[in-house]
Amino acid sequence: MFTFNDTARLQESELIAELRAGRESAFRMLVEMHQDKVYNTALAIVQHPEEAEDMAQEVFVEVYQTIGQFREEARLTTWLYRITTTKALAHLRKRKAQKRFSRLTSLFGINNEVLHDPPDFHHPGVALEQQEEMSTLFRAINRLADAQKVAFVLHYIEDQSHREIAEVMQGTVSAVESLLHRAKQNLRKQLTPFYQERKNP
Repeated sequence: MFTFNDTARLQESELIAELRAGRESAFRMLVEMHQDKVYNTALAIVQHPEEAEDMAQEVFVEVYQTIGQFREEARLTTWLYRITTTKALAHLRKRKAQKRFSRLTSLFGINNEVLHDPPDFHHPGVALEQQEEMSTLFRAINRLADAQKVAFVLHYIEDQSHREIAEVMQGTVSAVESLLHRAKQNLRKQLTPFYQERKNP
């Protein structure tokens, strides 16, 4: 007897087959089904709407170009999250390197634009009255170590289970639990002064 998961797997296999055959309609369906997940995940990590939009496009282009290499050992969604988080972290590392280079060259009087930290942004689904609080939270998330950041975003923003995150990060469930525990500890240290200030203005 087929379960819902079996049916979903069958539909996903059919979509993958259509993608491998180069069907544009299948690619459009893939984008429609997953563009919000990809964009929101990228946005939560890079914290810049325009960069997240560009990154989402890059993710789907890579999927289109490399779908033939996809082995159906994991779900298509898992593969998409893996590509998205890998690209987002690479983008952050590149941004930090550019920022360090800008500061270094400015010491020697070389005319070079200084790259600043991303401005406050508003994540989709955040109520207006919560935007200040969420901006503070996302700035704190941005300071987490890469692995902690990915685990936290996937679990608390994208609502992925520990097992699903382990598949995305190609690790174990216990490793994910440890990352989430450390992420919460680090965020608590960063955010405690903010909440104390709001409680005692």
